[in-house]
Amino acid sequence: MTMTDQTQQTTGNDKEWLRKKYLEERNKRLRADGNDQYLQIKGQLAHYLDDPYTPVTARAPKSDHVTFAFIGGGFAGLVTAARLAEAGIRDVRIIEKGGDFGGTWYWNRYPGAQCDTASMVYMPLLEETGHMPSEKYAHAPEILAHCQRIGRKYGLYDNALFHTEVVSLDWDEAKSRWLIRTTRGDSFTAQFVGMGTGPLHVPKLPGIPGIESFKGHSFHTSRWDYDYTGGDPDGALMEKLADKRIGIIGTGATAVQCVPHLARAAKELYVFQRTPSSVDVRGNGPIDPEWFAEIATPGWQQRWLENFTANQAGGTADVDLVQDGWTDLNKRIRAKIIQLPREQRTPPNMLAAFEDSDFEKMEEIRARVDTIVRDRETAARLKAWYRQLCKRPCFHDAYLQAFNTPGTHLVDTDGKGVEKITESGVVVAGREYPLDCIIYASGFEVGTEYKRRAGFDLTGRGGAKLSDYWASGMRTKHGIHVHGFPNAFFVQPAQGANLISNVPHNLTEAARTIAMMVSHARMIGAKQIEVSKEAEDRWIELLLTGPGRMIGSQDCTPGYYNNEGQEPGPAAKLSVGHPAGALAYFKYIDAWRSNGQFEGIEFR
Repeated sequence: MTMTDQTQQTTGNDKEWLRKKYLEERNKRLRADGNDQYLQIKGQLAHYLDDPYTPVTARAPKSDHVTFAFIGGGFAGLVTAARLAEAGIRDVRIIEKGGDFGGTWYWNRYPGAQCDTASMVYMPLLEETGHMPSEKYAHAPEILAHCQRIGRKYGLYDNALFHTEVVSLDWDEAKSRWLIRTTRGDSFTAQFVGMGTGPLHVPKLPGIPGIESFKGHSFHTSRWDYDYTGGDPDGALMEKLADKRIGIIGTGATAVQCVPHLARAAKELYVFQRTPSSVDVRGNGPIDPEWFAEIATPGWQQRWLENFTANQAGGTADVDLVQDGWTDLNKRIRAKIIQLPREQRTPPNMLAAFEDSDFEKMEEIRARVDTIVRDRETAARLKAWYRQLCKRPCFHDAYLQAFNTPGTHLVDTDGKGVEKITESGVVVAGREYPLDCIIYASGFEVGTEYKRRAGFDLTGRGGAKLSDYWASGMRTKHGIHVHGFPNAFFVQPAQGANLISNVPHNLTEAARTIAMMVSHARMIGAKQIEVSKEAEDRWIELLLTGPGRMIGSQDCTPGYYNNEGQEPGPAAKLSVGHPAGALAYFKYIDAWRSNGQFEGIEFR
């Protein structure tokens, strides 16, 4: 039976056949080494981390004191610093390893890079800065410029330290402050510290034998080499590739966005695929200024954030303001549940509605491939055989079309991955593909230990190490506060809303919470803010009452969403959100901070 015949067999949602097919495709890709299949970039590979965008500027080391130091200059650091500034706390220093603000948007300048959640809810502080996104899904240059806009508006450049990485954070109990040391010789103190060292800033490479032997050119997509390719982040033609044979390894969200640009420019493009992405309609377009002027009334972005979460994360909104692929699946699920008599709306039936909706959606996505890709064999191999939320869903209106371009070749490895790399190219299934350049679209480290991703450890009260405290899994209250580490705040989704579809919503709520707490401490003259052990324990107990993932990690194709298909350990089981869902968490945290009691937190 051919793959095309298999697609036809699924008509009518043969659920048993689909479950079997999904399991077969998953098992092809399972690897015993899990996350260890990727290489940490160091030693001989360290050049893949070089900053190609901004030269390092010499400066004198800092040895002063600031009220608040924030590690990471992406959205987390920017929104936290902005909320602190609005609260009158302007003595904030952001430490950033890149050459400017932006975080992942500083590094990701590959051609075609854009947000895959609508700009209106993805780009933070739009209302505060007065910025109207140019498109429904803004491209990377606009998002980077917006990060810089936030930095200028709130005066964050004056105190920032760029091209700087923290090497240690040590709590000084006697002085109620943190001592911060960096790679640039800095040794300064801060009363409060914030961590925004999210998962998308440490690039990784596939552990392919021979990766160090290639004699041609190579780079990681987060360090795009425009000197080699020509073109620019705005999408200009990469004219220097006209006589080049290019290989790209990886077919996740990054490749989906940059492959069309490579296909347009390169003499030959080879796309090496282990697992295809699900690629739904993007439907991007310009934002109408007249329409925007009508909707941009006070509080508009918060309304849009709450509406997106209500539509995408199990809420019951009457209207869908964003209207995209993220909200579509939940609306389908809700429609099926509403059709059930009330007494039949049990958890098993709701999970069945989720599965049915997912099957329908993925069938549509697979059918879309056939309507676009002309070569039947290529089309068959571009189809994703897994539940939609097993991997990061992709949305694009040019990726599939790129495979109709002469000179663009899909090299499907049938789940095995690239066999090896030689001095002159890439080997798959015994065949060598000679290349002038290899581009690694292999993403960032996710699931590795916090200390490794952050590049430093925290030493809290009594010499306790955060890496030891979290050895069996993250322990916090709200995903923000950690007992034994006073005046330290974490800005990230886990153990809070855990809303992965729109991470900035998590960050903006955490930032608002932190600013209110620091303001309260200053008002009452407190020098320390710390969650009690009892409150932290109660929060963890609450999190563990939740239903867990609607799709089990053992049911999914391996990827960074599910620890590469490995059995989740204690740490993974604690990487969850509020048991009642993201919308419930956002309502809870707003009430928690607004009443001024800050239950569970000790101010000393």
